[in-house]
Amino acid sequence: MRFTLTTMAVAALMVGFTSCSEGGTETTAKAIEGSTPTAETPVNAKPEKFDPAKSEAQAPAGPTTSMVFDSYEHDFGTLDEGESVTHVFSFTNTGSEPLLLDNCKGSCGCTVPQCPKEPIAPGAKGEIEVKFNSKGKKNSQTKTVTINANTDPGQTILKIKAFVNPAEDASK
Repeated sequence: MRFTLTTMAVAALMVGFTSCSEGGTETTAKAIEGSTPTAETPVNAKPEKFDPAKSEAQAPAGPTTSMVFDSYEHDFGTLDEGESVTHVFSFTNTGSEPLLLDNCKGSCGCTVPQCPKEPIAPGAKGEIEVKFNSKGKKNSQTKTVTINANTDPGQTILKIKAFVNPAEDASK
């Protein structure tokens, strides 16, 4: 019985490896940005800015607009572990339609954005407040805030950074 199970497991692995190697490069190349391979496109190349969430973002319904942030990244510098800090990202609706922020989400529970719920008129300014709690975080930290809106592209990424000095261990 043991010989049979081992033999079956090895056979299954061999079939898996064989099926992965046959025709895989053509399938992989076509999957990259929905195109066929060319001399300029390496077979296993990733898109220039790989963002797995971007493919899941829904295209906005209705008219689109555009928004421009004063900055897309903020560095809090050096913090002590457990410290909470806040930064306000300012933006302008640079399009000709009202800006609707559908969803604002931090990359983890330590990063909490607050986005305006009301539409932002064309030419008007708005703010997104981002709070970062460094409790349980140590050393270099980089977090993102993903904003889905009726813009093209439909998703904007903001980034915050900090270096968190670990709290001294009380048991020493």
